[in-house]
Amino acid sequence: MRHDDQVPSESASPTSDLPADRYLNRELSWLDFNARVLELAEDDSLPLLERVEFLAIFASNLDEFFMVRIAGLKRRQSTGLTVRSPDGLTIREQLERVTTRTQELVQRHSDVFNKDVLPRLEETGIRIVHWEDLQDDAARRLRDYFRDQVFPVLTPLAVDPAHPFPYISGLSLNLAVSVRDPDTNAPRFARLKVPNNVPRFVRVASQDDTATFLPLEDLIAAHLAQLFPGLEVLDHHFFRVTRNADMEVEEDRDEDLLQALERELARRRFGPAVRLEVGEPMDPRILEVLMSELEVSPSDVVHVPGLLDLASLLALYDLDRPELKDEPFVPATHPRLSEGETPKSVFATLREGDVLLHHPYHSFATSVQRFIEQAAADPNVLAIKQTLYRTSGDSPIVNALIEAAEAGKQVVVLVEIKARFDEEANITWARSLERAGCHVVYGLVGLKTHCKTALVVRREQGVIRRYCHIGTGNYNPKTARIYEDLGILTADPRVGADLTDLFNTLTGYSRQTNYRTLMVAPHGIRNGLLEKIRREARHAAEGRPSGIRIKANSIVDERLIDALYEASRAGVPVELFVRGICALRPGVPGLSETIRVRSIVGRFLEHSRVISFHNSGDPEWWIGSADLMHRNLDRRVEVLLRVCDETLRTQLEESLSPAMAPGVRSWELRSDGQWERLEGRDYQAELMRRIHELAG
Repeated sequence: MRHDDQVPSESASPTSDLPADRYLNRELSWLDFNARVLELAEDDSLPLLERVEFLAIFASNLDEFFMVRIAGLKRRQSTGLTVRSPDGLTIREQLERVTTRTQELVQRHSDVFNKDVLPRLEETGIRIVHWEDLQDDAARRLRDYFRDQVFPVLTPLAVDPAHPFPYISGLSLNLAVSVRDPDTNAPRFARLKVPNNVPRFVRVASQDDTATFLPLEDLIAAHLAQLFPGLEVLDHHFFRVTRNADMEVEEDRDEDLLQALERELARRRFGPAVRLEVGEPMDPRILEVLMSELEVSPSDVVHVPGLLDLASLLALYDLDRPELKDEPFVPATHPRLSEGETPKSVFATLREGDVLLHHPYHSFATSVQRFIEQAAADPNVLAIKQTLYRTSGDSPIVNALIEAAEAGKQVVVLVEIKARFDEEANITWARSLERAGCHVVYGLVGLKTHCKTALVVRREQGVIRRYCHIGTGNYNPKTARIYEDLGILTADPRVGADLTDLFNTLTGYSRQTNYRTLMVAPHGIRNGLLEKIRREARHAAEGRPSGIRIKANSIVDERLIDALYEASRAGVPVELFVRGICALRPGVPGLSETIRVRSIVGRFLEHSRVISFHNSGDPEWWIGSADLMHRNLDRRVEVLLRVCDETLRTQLEESLSPAMAPGVRSWELRSDGQWERLEGRDYQAELMRRIHELAG
């Protein structure tokens, strides 16, 4: 297929005699990914506060897993669905295995914090203490702090026939308190929420090289008598509830999607409980009350040794202790975009050729952000069209779009208000953009718009020219410093024509599915990739050179996995670079002997999606927003861009090949589904050095 051929949009799927046990379970594979994050927290070769950050990331990841994936399994179980997963497990079997694996990981997580990281923090002067550890003067200061800053915020809630069991909000930290009435000797139960608008770790004392903190829940527990005057406080226990946050927005073509989403967001606060975390030890009677009132089973209870909610450890990472962190990293300006002595517009640079950006190594601010800001300020720019999936709280991208609209430019923004956990922020942005005069579109009914695209239309000497950005990551300057992503800035007329057609589909009634340089889901990506995988298999069967390389966050789609198995049977070398979930089983004799799966988890979150095909010496490279998952291929608008520029293809090769080379620190997936850690060179550190050298 030549570079300017149209991408096919349909393909038939062949039947095969592949074995029934060829898939790995996606939920357990995700837990394996989080276990790799935990291994970094356990790695004593890393700076101490970096390990603290990985402990927090592990906890935050697990919260989201329960809110979405486990909640989804439980919802299906409650409706009586009996569908087995592709690896043959019932919903009950999946939940049982997830429960067992989760408790193992939570125990490891607590152990590395309590037995390793916490003592090492203390050696460096960072201490987390309990109330009984405080000196008298520190206790006096904190009593005043409790009286002035904490006590007014607290609301003890009784539980008795006159006071029903209170609503427990998701991810909140709580105290279950047992008290006794001295007049009647009757035991009572109360719930006390730890406020989330007060710092979780209260500063006890601070000097130049030391910092001592008391957990807020310890401070509250030490003052329970003030909250229940006249009663005897018998005991208290800490607990935390996780609720279903996987929304199902009923999208009616005649209803305002914004209103439907806001209604569902309000409802999400009251989703059913899917996990109850309790501190150890926990009084069995209190636990029984909590389980009964929250309507959870014993299998939903996770016993946590030590502190609950270690995601809050991120507060410690913010301490000014540079010797306990990685060396600061400053992204480089791409050499093609460096202004030098004579400032040059991004548009002039792109007229000379395409630019491949590799974040966070290349600066987002001096590339993508500058592209949008220059477009907003340029009087020759007539229109800017952009998709926004997630962006930062104070977004320079949104500010530039608002300025462009106020300057009279045509600005069209597709804001995906269904982006999970960013819904409220995106609603706020959407309204700000609308007030400024932007045309705001909320996506297509039944689909999330996940593609990362921007189109700038500019008049140059009476001729219209289009400039484009297509990437793998969000237009978010904050995550662009910690997420690894790729993007292409181009003035290629074919890409400009394709993005024009795509935006007409997103904003109007166009049903176009064929493009010049793009594959677009939900109609084109799976079938396009299937054709290309089968082409490599044909080449291998004919004795011609072949090869497939895929870098993705997750590989789950069964049709694509089966096509890769068939390609492997034909002798195609297949290299998969997967950060997260992989349902494919590599290295199985007669099935996947030529397939290798590697994962790299490190300082930066590997987030780009790249696919290459050897194509018998005429290589094809594609980058874009789509992972190989059902949701991306069937329920989202995704874009893969064919990289036609020879220089950019070489740069992609130089970036991706080292990740799969021998001697790189990584994990490799074995045929039995276990991940094996390999020691070696730091791939991300090597990229940092190489890109900074190229940038001068």
